[in-house]
Amino acid sequence: MFRVAHLSDLHATPARGALPALAGKRLLGWLSWRVRRRHAHRPEVLDALVADLEREAPDQVVVTGDLTNVAGEEEFPAARRWLERLGPPERVSLVPGNHDAYVRVDDARGVGLWRAWIESDPRAGAPPKGVARDAFPTLRVRGPLAIVGVSSALPTPLFLAQGEVGASQRERLEALLGELRRAGLFRIVLIHHPPEPGVVAWRRALRDAPELAGVFARAGAELVLHGHLHRLRVGALVGPEGPIPVVCVRSASQIGHRPETRSQYHVYEIEAAPGAPQPWRVRMRVRGYDPATGAFAAEGERSL
Repeated sequence: MFRVAHLSDLHATPARGALPALAGKRLLGWLSWRVRRRHAHRPEVLDALVADLEREAPDQVVVTGDLTNVAGEEEFPAARRWLERLGPPERVSLVPGNHDAYVRVDDARGVGLWRAWIESDPRAGAPPKGVARDAFPTLRVRGPLAIVGVSSALPTPLFLAQGEVGASQRERLEALLGELRRAGLFRIVLIHHPPEPGVVAWRRALRDAPELAGVFARAGAELVLHGHLHRLRVGALVGPEGPIPVVCVRSASQIGHRPETRSQYHVYEIEAAPGAPQPWRVRMRVRGYDPATGAFAAEGERSL
């Protein structure tokens, strides 16, 4: 059995900065953080989550983006410190979210600070020859698992939180998923935005969701994990051998002024099932924050 913990939408970095740096979209995001979001996304909830992860001791932790609030340059080093607490790069895998690309930031001062948690394994076979190891899709092989990272993060105009994978990344992803299928690995795909068309309003949607769905329909995957919605949702994409489970996890840091938004993370227990109708067994356990105790506890489970 291989155990994977999935968390997303940490949003627990302080959005500070001089007013000249807070112009346009970043200024509006800062105002939202100052008035509302900093009270909802709390570092003490993440403290409790880190402690619970230490007890659960999964084989791998995967994070589907939005570590920052407004992509302030002071936020990226703070987010790196959270990553270091979650675990070393070989044990933690990451893709960025739309808040991490809220505005354009030089890579060396932005997402590039997280490169060790993002990039492909040196000998994993992706990306193609001549493409940098932190180019998407990324590939990390852990035991029977192939963890494929897809980036949907890009800067967008005011009032939009859309994402896009893009034609070249989709092309590489389809080829990679086909190779991993032939290798018999369990393919987990990480992406920030929901990949299913029509599950979120257009201003927050993945622009090329129909085209990405076509990639999965042809090449397949065993599990797709995402964030962005701040709620638990289990859906499916059409695959060449049947439905592909698609699961969204709640925000990892939300204190939960409403119970349905309170922080959760998921633990997936994956094992091969030779001779069974399906080649893999997958159990998803939900662990959620309890404000009465300040700790995480079991909140249900299901088979996928």
